[in-house]
Amino acid sequence: MTIPQNEAGAVLTIDLAALAANYRTIVAMGGGVPVAAVVKADAYGLGIERVGPALAGAGCTTFFVAHLSEARRLRAAVPDATIYVLNGLFGAALDTYLAHDIRPVLGSREDVETFAEFCNGLGRRLPAAIHVDTGMNRLGLDLAEAALLAEPGTAALAFTPALIMSHLACADEPGHPLTARQIDRFQQIRGLFPGIPSSLANSAGCTLPAARHDLMRPGIALYGARFVTGRDPLAPVVRLDAPIVQVRGIRAGDTVGYGAAWTAGRSSRIAVVSVGYADGYIRQAGSTDRKTGAPMRVNGVICQPAGRVSMDLLAIDVTDAGPVSAGDTATLIGDGVGVDDVAEAAGTIGYEILTSLGKRYHRRYTG
Repeated sequence: MTIPQNEAGAVLTIDLAALAANYRTIVAMGGGVPVAAVVKADAYGLGIERVGPALAGAGCTTFFVAHLSEARRLRAAVPDATIYVLNGLFGAALDTYLAHDIRPVLGSREDVETFAEFCNGLGRRLPAAIHVDTGMNRLGLDLAEAALLAEPGTAALAFTPALIMSHLACADEPGHPLTARQIDRFQQIRGLFPGIPSSLANSAGCTLPAARHDLMRPGIALYGARFVTGRDPLAPVVRLDAPIVQVRGIRAGDTVGYGAAWTAGRSSRIAVVSVGYADGYIRQAGSTDRKTGAPMRVNGVICQPAGRVSMDLLAIDVTDAGPVSAGDTATLIGDGVGVDDVAEAAGTIGYEILTSLGKRYHRRYTG
């Protein structure tokens, strides 16, 4: 459902041209290695039905989602794409993979056996990816299971292995020793499955030539958030602007918000916007007497929250922002304030900020 702008607490602008430009930047980075796109979690909260076609228009032909329901939505938006479901098989929904030409990522021995049995029943070798764990210890076959699966003539290969993949755990931290170990382990696994394309590089892995292999699959980098520690993100994709609904003056010593957690140190002006943690502007981004909150801009001036973020409201200290009135705009993300700036103030990561952005905004797509 699209919320009319005059009924919404804020406007979330999603720049599809910047998204496409980020995809092309990663393509150039890879030196000819094909680049897929991870669009799980509703394209990191930005809308899979709009993000998918925008990336397809930039040349993307392969996509990864987490849930089968996401794959069905994406198939309707990009009819000709190759689509993988990262989280494996979904119970009795095997017919959905066949009906919508969707490929599971098989991450356990049980997944492999179930899908092989399904293909045997059909008399068809459907394509699937095989996920092998190299150190994340989350999803994936262990190395011994992968070696058994690779043995010639194994009955489990009643399906067609279309991709061998694993996932890097620490590539966003340059020099972390686990990354080199994972790259070495994955190289061994690739040798077990000659001739089958392989994929290891997530967003951070795209910066590592030894991790690129046959298919890179960036996620967070596409959406303009930081993907390697100490490295600038690519072009910003989102901005969040909220109209100010009220401005009030308070005296030195007055407190603002729940818990009286923020105290004015001087006579101050407080602007209130209709955005809160129910909209994904998470509670930890607020300010207290002991903690500075997330930056935001009013009249081009960096301001701070005044007090805790409420469910539906956020107070901002605009004392130094010049004349401010109801109807003016506070920019919560944009104009130099990135999702990572909000995340850092909230003690979290850009992924959580992006994927939390709520459904009560008026969403405006540009580009």
